[in-house]
Amino acid sequence: MFDNLENQEDIGKAEFKARVLAIRTELILTQQRLRNSEKSFPVIFVFAGVDGAGKHETVDVLNDWMDARWMETHAYTKPTEEERMRPEFWRYWRDIPQNGEISLCLSAWYSRPLLNYVKKGHSKGTFKRDIVEINEFEKTLKANRTLILKFWMHLDKKKQLDRLEYLSKNALTSWQVKSDDWENVGLYEDFIKGSIKLIEKCDEVPWTIINGANENSRQLEVAETFIKQVNKQLDIYENAEKPQKVAIAPFGSGHDRLGELDLKQSLKGKLYDEKLAELQADLFSLSQKAHRKQRSIILVFEGADAAGKGGCIKRISRALDARQYDVQSIAAPTKEELAHNYLWRFWNEIPLDGRIKIFDRSWYGRLLVERIEGFATDVEWQQAFDEINDFEGDLQAHGCIILKFWLQVGKDEQYNRFKERETIPYKKWKLTDEDWRNRDRWDDYQIVINDVLDLCHTKVHPWHPIASNCKKYARIEVLETLVNRLKNDL
Repeated sequence: MFDNLENQEDIGKAEFKARVLAIRTELILTQQRLRNSEKSFPVIFVFAGVDGAGKHETVDVLNDWMDARWMETHAYTKPTEEERMRPEFWRYWRDIPQNGEISLCLSAWYSRPLLNYVKKGHSKGTFKRDIVEINEFEKTLKANRTLILKFWMHLDKKKQLDRLEYLSKNALTSWQVKSDDWENVGLYEDFIKGSIKLIEKCDEVPWTIINGANENSRQLEVAETFIKQVNKQLDIYENAEKPQKVAIAPFGSGHDRLGELDLKQSLKGKLYDEKLAELQADLFSLSQKAHRKQRSIILVFEGADAAGKGGCIKRISRALDARQYDVQSIAAPTKEELAHNYLWRFWNEIPLDGRIKIFDRSWYGRLLVERIEGFATDVEWQQAFDEINDFEGDLQAHGCIILKFWLQVGKDEQYNRFKERETIPYKKWKLTDEDWRNRDRWDDYQIVINDVLDLCHTKVHPWHPIASNCKKYARIEVLETLVNRLKNDL
């Protein structure tokens, strides 16, 4: 893979100087077009490769040649305590740029898998899982219009040694050389073997492989790749026809899980009070056990308007230590959130190990209201089924305990609750024009909800549809499901 690359010669100083002016002009014009376009998107540079191959210097050049106000450099080191207490990709999602802006990433998501492959002798299965996670991450970003530019910078063994010696003797660059770099030279062949595997298998986004020894060529190739790819993607998006909105129809199996619920289920009086007290006591004890074991808990509540989500959440939160949980009510995305990948705001809300996060509505808005109202294109909501399953898989792999509840209320009962809210002053604020508008599309919502219950229901993070015509019955069902799951997982 690298043999022909090592024989390439660098361009001369005169040619470099002659080309730089035009390149720098094109870089600025391309960056301005990216920022000003109505179809702008985020750009992520990923720099990986051999130690000493010029990654840091290339980042410095890009910051010098372009408008650095709209660029951010992320040089990842060992995870901080806060980062270790969340899924591995949390810190990378946190740093995803918004539309029109650029991230320059060093030692990013390729660093740990390669180091573990070489130094810790991780099993093939572990390395395979790392590759799957990387491909899923990049696939989600790419499918949602993020342009990822990946550069693998190579040096042969002799040139790497020469380069490290040169950098270490220069007072301005000696900081770049760490003790691990010298150790890695002795493992050069193993690093090359692992590098080839990563390059070949992590192919969701193509690599540009560069001879790091050729400083002039290296800088120009990276800049030219940015100019070409950004303009190419802008041309596609700016000239694309506006997608036509289609009628709502089943996308999954068409199985009507909502129709199987017995909405006549009820629970009253003393039995409710007894069960509530018992379950809340159990929940408090289990929540403390989860806190001691540093297991985070994520509860997702979705459901029709006035289905009783808030009431269920209150019965849960009253059994918890207020210092250990947060309730996150999800509304329409802000301007900043709209400028990011739709999962970005949810990744930023993932709890630390040992804490509990309760979502009153969630990332499933992509497959519900955004699909119904046309805020997401057909392509966007269709691919979101897999993206959300991957997202929840990442959380589960870290050790998060995830429970998802759909509260289903009948259409007549919903109407009664709406009318009741109109007459009660302290509940009136809950009823909005949007609630009535959503009710007018009741049948469409039943279709898309069943698709979610079908295609995002997995063994490790299943959906729990709850009949909620009787609020007390629904609250006990939710608490029993939660307590039983915690007993099983803890």
